[in-house]
Amino acid sequence: MIERPSKIVCVGRNYADHAKEMGNEVPKAPLLFLKPPSALIGHGDAILLPKASSRVEFESEIGVVIGRRLHRVAAAEAEAGIGGFVCLNDVTARDLQKSDGQWTRAKGFDTFCPVGPAVVTGLDWRTLEVIGRVNGQERQRGRSTDMVFSIPVLLAYISGVMTLEPGDLVATGTPAGVGPLEPGDVVEVEIPGVGVLRNPVMGQGQ
Repeated sequence: MIERPSKIVCVGRNYADHAKEMGNEVPKAPLLFLKPPSALIGHGDAILLPKASSRVEFESEIGVVIGRRLHRVAAAEAEAGIGGFVCLNDVTARDLQKSDGQWTRAKGFDTFCPVGPAVVTGLDWRTLEVIGRVNGQERQRGRSTDMVFSIPVLLAYISGVMTLEPGDLVATGTPAGVGPLEPGDVVEVEIPGVGVLRNPVMGQGQ
């Protein structure tokens, strides 16, 4: 697992096909929310399904680790501030996301941000692909070039709201195909060239 960042900034509805499957419009500007660093777990750690939710879903994503301080920068400078890439699962209690009206609880349970297996540097963000699997069956596949807002544009936008510090983590959105997790499942997020993040699912956390 990566070292604990000061913050985890996530982007909602950044793939048009996912926005459509959720019945939502594509946002006109990046839709930001936060996950707490306490949600982080690493490769092989268990995702715990909380008692408060009856529908917890996986969201396979390209994670960006910030390499240098970014404060109100343009996209070109933001691109230079990419420290590396990591597989990320934006685990979401979908029923709570809908009932609460804001997303803190739905996105913030302990174990709801698996990342790993390693941060890989030197990759071109334009070439990245993310694949999600449950129990070996492919459920999601998307390319970075399919994003509504590109990775440099996202980082620049976020830096205009909050300063991104080295080690901070940005989750860039999920493609279509999200679905529920059940106890006993094994969920995988793969970014070719980065690795495969694999986590078992266990029932009845907090």
